[in-house]
Amino acid sequence: MALAEKWWEIDRSLPDTWIEARLTLLMHGQNYAERAAALLGPANPARSGLRISLYVTQRGRGTSPKALARLLTRLDEEGLSGELDLVSTTEADAPVEPEDTMLSDEWERQTAGLPEDWSDLYAQIDLDSSDYLEPGALALAPVNPARVPGENAFRFRSARRSGYGASSAMVRRCMERLDERGITGSLEILRVLSDTKHVSTQGPVWYVGGRSV
Repeated sequence: MALAEKWWEIDRSLPDTWIEARLTLLMHGQNYAERAAALLGPANPARSGLRISLYVTQRGRGTSPKALARLLTRLDEEGLSGELDLVSTTEADAPVEPEDTMLSDEWERQTAGLPEDWSDLYAQIDLDSSDYLEPGALALAPVNPARVPGENAFRFRSARRSGYGASSAMVRRCMERLDERGITGSLEILRVLSDTKHVSTQGPVWYVGGRSV
């Protein structure tokens, strides 16, 4: 059974009240263990020999169920075999509603709430870990992301019809690329304009901190 599939089997067996689960992944070989630990880096794994310990949570900061599944899928794609087992769980007094949200879905949700004639927007994506900065920049390259100094964040522009900024469809694809890599974070639309007219320009200019963006 594939590791991602095994995880979903474990997830379905957990009670509705679970908050955190501790897992152990026993890899079938030293080279597999080394490579698996590297691919699972965003989940902050603890490795001892062939055994890798993982934690997944439904609340707060940490590796969400969907993020773990995406990371395990990367191991499956590379043919890294192992045995995934549940070690322990922490439960709440009442059923827990997962906080996990795909960034691609969040993009759709936020743009759906904009005026129907929106034309230009400026957005920020905050990543949950500094480990995500380099792979995140690569995944977001088509939207020309700008790093936010001192933060694990990028800002970018989107144009609905024309002008400077990535199309909404391109932004969604970049968010999907983050989702596929198990990169988690939050998305916020900072500024938005409606029905702008681009007369001999590439669109509106915003000034942030004395600089045009």
